[in-house]
Amino acid sequence: MARNSCHLPACFPAAALFLLLLLLAGDHLGLSAATGHDYHDALRKSILFFEGQRSGRLPTDQRVRWRKNSALHDGASAGVDLTGGYYDAGDNIKFGFPMAFTTTLLSWSVIDFGRNMGGGELGNAVRAVKWGTDYLLKATAHDGVVYVQVGDPLSDHNCWERPEDMDTLRTAYRIDANNPGSDVAGETAAALAAASIVFRSRNPAYSRLLLDRAIKVFEFADRHRGAYSSSLNYAVCPFYCDVNGYQDELLWGAAWLHKATRRREYREYIVRNEVVLRAGDSINEFGWDNKHAGINVLLSKEVLMGRANDLKQFQINADAFICSLLPGISHTQVQYSPGGLIFKAGGSNMQHVTSLSFLLLAYSNYLSHANHAVTCGDTSASPALLKRLARRQVDYILGDNPLRISYMVGYGPHYPQRIHHRASSLPSVDAHPARIACKAGSRYYMSPNPNPNILVGAVVGGPNSSDAFPDSRPYFQESEPTTYINAPLVGLLAYFSAHP
Repeated sequence: MARNSCHLPACFPAAALFLLLLLLAGDHLGLSAATGHDYHDALRKSILFFEGQRSGRLPTDQRVRWRKNSALHDGASAGVDLTGGYYDAGDNIKFGFPMAFTTTLLSWSVIDFGRNMGGGELGNAVRAVKWGTDYLLKATAHDGVVYVQVGDPLSDHNCWERPEDMDTLRTAYRIDANNPGSDVAGETAAALAAASIVFRSRNPAYSRLLLDRAIKVFEFADRHRGAYSSSLNYAVCPFYCDVNGYQDELLWGAAWLHKATRRREYREYIVRNEVVLRAGDSINEFGWDNKHAGINVLLSKEVLMGRANDLKQFQINADAFICSLLPGISHTQVQYSPGGLIFKAGGSNMQHVTSLSFLLLAYSNYLSHANHAVTCGDTSASPALLKRLARRQVDYILGDNPLRISYMVGYGPHYPQRIHHRASSLPSVDAHPARIACKAGSRYYMSPNPNPNILVGAVVGGPNSSDAFPDSRPYFQESEPTTYINAPLVGLLAYFSAHP
């Protein structure tokens, strides 16, 4: 489903100002004390969710046992192997753009916060990264071609089917020199480069393979510039259209290649293209379609460490991003609900909550190491303040909200029961071995009953701007989980599990 971002002024100034005062009060009000949440349990479940989203032949150690093999012939119509990877949300399409972003953010979570996960969950997180990169390697196996999607969205969305029963069109869509897609190719390069860091010491040969492929894919993205929604509009729109343009993905890919290779050419590329590729645009946005805030935070680490003064503008942009998020600051570009949740219109709001909160936490760590704070008018935003704001968002997800409901399935006593998710809402193959046809699933979709299969760890799109939540499958913007909601949440939960 399309998850487009937009800019909004604060529409609850009183609530936002109150939230800021609470955050500034910090330790004086006991707000940094543990709230009683079991962050490690939530971490375990947030990673387990990815096993419920797997496509292809499932491994013997698969823990979500009600899921079975699916889409075992993906790519066959194009003469390639495109099995594996992740279903992005509650449907059965493999969209390459959000899948690559998911893999990048999972990798960043491991890179920055893996040491906080504990051995067992770190291993599970690394396996979640590899499930994504194994697929991305298949999708980029041929020079000058990137397969960016498997499945026809209109055909798929016309059915309510288990992935194990799929009989909808599994068309394989690709970009190439004549049909460019610098956005999805740039994100794919970023994912492969970031993952190469994850595997650098764990599996050096695999890490080298990922990095070599990232370099090739980035060269392709940069040489053949264009948006994939222009080349494949009929297949990717309105679901994952590139509304923001491909320029940010080129900078994003170069930033991760700079981090992974330490080659001067990528740093020079970033400096040379900073203006041309509009590095300062949309500084308060970060998600599968807009990487600007992520680029600024990622590159700021080196500036704060005193190693890259030529990248100083990115740190200035990152500081401005922080100020745009602080509740109660004039000209803030992010809205807060009365209950204190970051809110941006456009559907699947939790994607903004988790991705922006991840950047708050990552930047707070970079600031801490540099003994630096951000000045926002008369307010000084300390690293501790940024951590409290990020924790406030995580706690809201886990149940500290007006409805006292956890928006993570399987966590806490009250959580969504009727999520918009085909595999979760239909009887499992074990419970109902006979095939459930395309339209035969409609009665399960419309049923008021809870989903028979609990997709543990899934975080849904979440409440609206007034903290109201309809626990109902047809309300997909609120009740559908996505991989790119969970990916940054993994890093957040890892940190807070070690710093309750």
